[in-house]
Amino acid sequence: MNFSEFYDFCNSLEYAEESFPFDQKTIVFKKKDKIFALANTEDFLFINMKCDPLKAVELREQYRGIRPGYHMNKKHWNSVYVNQDVSDSLVYELIRKSYLLV
Repeated sequence: MNFSEFYDFCNSLEYAEESFPFDQKTIVFKKKDKIFALANTEDFLFINMKCDPLKAVELREQYRGIRPGYHMNKKHWNSVYVNQDVSDSLVYELIRKSYLLV
């Protein structure tokens, strides 16, 4: 997955809004003022996404490319590293699930 694919998918979700509240390179996607995904626009290595706490642990055990959320609450957020052992289809599914959690 590349940044453009990530960006287009997040923007295609109903009520999704983008902003740069932290700095000029970290894009944040929200639904109704709640963050569901964020990533670095310049160095697109991973996406931070919300996740059910039990599922988050299971995914981290199953994939090398899914780790506790970088700079986020480790219980509720995962960092999903693109272009590792996580398929694009799973990344899209995890974005959608994160979107539904907020």
